[in-house]
Amino acid sequence: MNNQNTFALKGDICFSLDQKHLSVMENAYVVCEDGLCAGVYRELPGRFRGIPCTDTGGALITPGFTDLHLHAPQYSFRGMHMDLELLDWLNTVTFPEEAKYADLDYAKRAYQIFTEDLKNSPTTRACIFGTLHAEATELLMELTEKTGIKAYVGKVNMDRNGPASLQEESAKSSAEATVRWLEETAGKYRNVRPILTPRFIPSCSDELMRELSSIQKAYRLPVQSHLSENPGETAWVRELCPDADFYGDAYDRFGLFGGGQCPTIMAHCVYSSDQEIALMKKRGVYVAHCPQSNTNLSSGIAPVRKFLEEGLCVGLGTDIAGGHSLSMLRAAADAVQVSKLRWRLTDNTQKALTFDEAFYLATMGGGSFFGKVGSFLDGYEFDALILDDSRFPHPQPLTARERLERLAYLDDGGCVAGKYVAGVKLF
Repeated sequence: MNNQNTFALKGDICFSLDQKHLSVMENAYVVCEDGLCAGVYRELPGRFRGIPCTDTGGALITPGFTDLHLHAPQYSFRGMHMDLELLDWLNTVTFPEEAKYADLDYAKRAYQIFTEDLKNSPTTRACIFGTLHAEATELLMELTEKTGIKAYVGKVNMDRNGPASLQEESAKSSAEATVRWLEETAGKYRNVRPILTPRFIPSCSDELMRELSSIQKAYRLPVQSHLSENPGETAWVRELCPDADFYGDAYDRFGLFGGGQCPTIMAHCVYSSDQEIALMKKRGVYVAHCPQSNTNLSSGIAPVRKFLEEGLCVGLGTDIAGGHSLSMLRAAADAVQVSKLRWRLTDNTQKALTFDEAFYLATMGGGSFFGKVGSFLDGYEFDALILDDSRFPHPQPLTARERLERLAYLDDGGCVAGKYVAGVKLF
């Protein structure tokens, strides 16, 4: 890795200004100064003349992508077992695989493959689930740190409704293991931070949720979990939590559903009620929309247009291995495609997403969970990708905007020719 305080990249630059507006500047320069974006220019201003400049030869240059939701231990079986719905998929495939991570040798082999592929993907920021095994999760943090990607990594908590091989003995033991993990990893990493990770309500007893609430307050941790993904899952939560008004309320009554001191990501939200959506908006909860996973596991299509119109914070997730592709470019294309199906088949009052909007979700929308991330606007952290689309020739010239959209549909992440995170060149 190489870090220069001030430098420029030259190419065809595409970045979001806001939810609806994509800025495209061909044959232009984007400048990084001390890890932050210092502008996009047709010609370099005088004060930047003479700085190191990489001419990409007309490649596409975009902000890095943020993957708000994926499961590292599931990467080993991506693209398999897709004939099952969520709960059967968890019990038949996912839980037995995650139990293997008690073996650190196996965890190392699997996580090395995952982190190497993540490094070479379009992702520059990620929110990652580990397993309930603290040692394996620390190993995942170490390997993720080496990639240079900035990430939140979570040790999963689950003390009920799991197999004996993948269920903590008690709420107390789960909490104690979580605190040990937090203490042992405190201050060890520059790029990786911990995130509190109750798997989902069916896996966490009320006692465990109370323990996690205390940990969250003591360590001021963000939270990631799952919400309203599947009809069978939501019905199960109603049985398990009869006093909760809705699924999100089962988190909120323990203080684990957003708010100023508890930044929270909830994945999926396919079946969120108006009441749940209103609380997500009030608490500032981020929705991690995972279109590929929701399709593969027959869960449904989240009402993303409604979320955006209501002013919710929304980003995209690959949800490996419910999703089978690690590429956030693919996630953007998937988001457009499923929104078209929802508009046509379910609710014709909710317009389909445009590509510009999906690109925003993959960059600026999800990136905002990390702060000023996901754009080339002045003052944003300099996360950048150099995307090479030369292996997809075309018989006539295309605009940079056309090339970017086409790449989202044609490429599966192998187009990344260069990658920067907070001004640091990864490759």
